[in-house]
Amino acid sequence: MLTRRQWLGAAAASTAAAQTRKPNIVLIVADDLGYAELGCTGDPSIHSPNIDAIAAEGVRFTDFCVSWPACTPSRSSILTGRYAQRNGLYEMIRNNEVNYKHVFTEDEYAVSPEMTLGLDTRETTIGQAMKSGGYRTGAIGKWDSGRAKRYLPLQRGFDFFYGFANTGIDYFNHERYGVPSMFRGNERVKEEGHATDLFQREAVRFIRDSGDRPFFLYLPFNAPHGASTFDKSAPQETPKYLDRFKGDKRQQFKAWVAHLDDAVGAVTKQVRDQGLDRDTLVIFTSDNGGTGKSNGPLRGGKGRLFEGGYRVPMIARWPGRIPAGRVFNEFASTLELLPTFCAASGTAPQRVKLDGFNLLPVLEGKAKSGRSEMFWQAKRDKAARSGPWKWIEASYGKGLFDLSKDPGETRDLSSEKPDVLASMRAKWSAWRKEMDDSEPRGPFRDY
Repeated sequence: MLTRRQWLGAAAASTAAAQTRKPNIVLIVADDLGYAELGCTGDPSIHSPNIDAIAAEGVRFTDFCVSWPACTPSRSSILTGRYAQRNGLYEMIRNNEVNYKHVFTEDEYAVSPEMTLGLDTRETTIGQAMKSGGYRTGAIGKWDSGRAKRYLPLQRGFDFFYGFANTGIDYFNHERYGVPSMFRGNERVKEEGHATDLFQREAVRFIRDSGDRPFFLYLPFNAPHGASTFDKSAPQETPKYLDRFKGDKRQQFKAWVAHLDDAVGAVTKQVRDQGLDRDTLVIFTSDNGGTGKSNGPLRGGKGRLFEGGYRVPMIARWPGRIPAGRVFNEFASTLELLPTFCAASGTAPQRVKLDGFNLLPVLEGKAKSGRSEMFWQAKRDKAARSGPWKWIEASYGKGLFDLSKDPGETRDLSSEKPDVLASMRAKWSAWRKEMDDSEPRGPFRDY
């Protein structure tokens, strides 16, 4: 039987261990989910109660951006904490066939861009950073950073991988250009089931199997991205979800989001069931803006450098650390994710130039955001943000806008504010020079 002194000593040790326990981290990334395409972000016709619950129990950002208006470069910044122009993966990894109607043989696909290009192997990924801190690391879903073995997650710091490595698949047969594309580890597998269900199953299993070891789960879904399938008329959802939205013009899209929401709910339930709520930071965001159907007040959508192309939902929850029910108008970005996870876990960041900062004090309501500027380039299209000012010069539009008064970018102030216009152009050029002066990375020619 313990003496009082022994009992107090054991209790103190237990409390200290609890306080120093590394938090679990779950990063959930939706695909092509627009700024206002959740119930909690402004569309009551969207069925997203589980994601909305994360927002109610945590914080939601209204001014959160990604580094590129489409998936591959945007996700490369999530993985590295660096601008795509710095890490080298500043273009899409895809073949040029239209509507996936070309059927590849295995040999043809083996030498295609989607098979041979990827995130520079000199880059340190978020998986490597977290693994160095003692974490069990998992990547489940859309990897999108190279399909050759040297680029796959098991070679980039992840202990476990289940998913596909290119930009899109058929939700049911998991093929792209007729080539089976689902992986378990480094090996391709053929399994039955809707991709969202399979990713949910593997995510729940990963959390359960992690036991007492702190885990980092990168869970990038492909929903609600359009399916990469030969037959565009074929439903890419199950009747269970399609039937909820009969007669709706966006039936397929809303079914994808509802399915995604159920999968997110299963993941957060597993965290709760294991008693890990207060030990787990959950972040939900999207890889780029929506396809233009529901980006709320924002102009443009996926692929464009107007706000609708890269301003996305961002929700964070960590009971006991992050206040509940807060809405932040702070300017922040996915470049902040890697430094934030390193800070939350006590993991030393990599010895390279990072383009983000630790967002945790902002999430906790203890500090203002350290981000006041951000820059974008997609081919010859350019954009810059500095404080409330936004400048864009693109093939589809240009102008200078005051986002504090005009988030929809409707009134061009270029002629009224020539000094601000000149300053924004100079800031963008200085950023581009910094990117050019970085160590050359990646598989693409500069533009």
